[in-house]
Amino acid sequence: MDLKKIAAISGKPGLFKVVKPTRSGVIVESLDKKKRKVVVGATSRMSVLKEVSIYTTDQEGSVPLADVILKIYQDFNEDIQKLNSKTSSADLMAFLKSIVPDYDEEKVYVSDVKKLISWYKLIGENAPETLEELANGTHEEEEEKETKTEAKADEKEETEKKES
Repeated sequence: MDLKKIAAISGKPGLFKVVKPTRSGVIVESLDKKKRKVVVGATSRMSVLKEVSIYTTDQEGSVPLADVILKIYQDFNEDIQKLNSKTSSADLMAFLKSIVPDYDEEKVYVSDVKKLISWYKLIGENAPETLEELANGTHEEEEEKETKTEAKADEKEETEKKES
């Protein structure tokens, strides 16, 4: 499962797998053991994890969540189980500093790090294939294929418009 198919919804705990769009929103399934399906309206604030990033002080200004999750998976996979919501703020920020050394200390809060850790654990428990895809780089290959397919569809559409 790609990070494009996993979302966080404001006001709802946990993560959700995007199932399919509806006329008035999108159907999501909770990314836990219960697998509850919910319709999320268009007015709800939903963030797809592929679009989430962490603020940095470097020239780019942010680092994608996918890169952060990959770094955690490669360097701290076992150690992250020790971290939880009761871990001290200093330890949580030190953990983030080891992953993203140039994170913006004014814009990134302890609550953000707690959320990052809980999301990582949820993905690891309920969608471990996502972590494997990130580690193997297959998500990037899929994105390139999708981009090429979309470009071909756009070209075909343009050609059809010109012909008519």
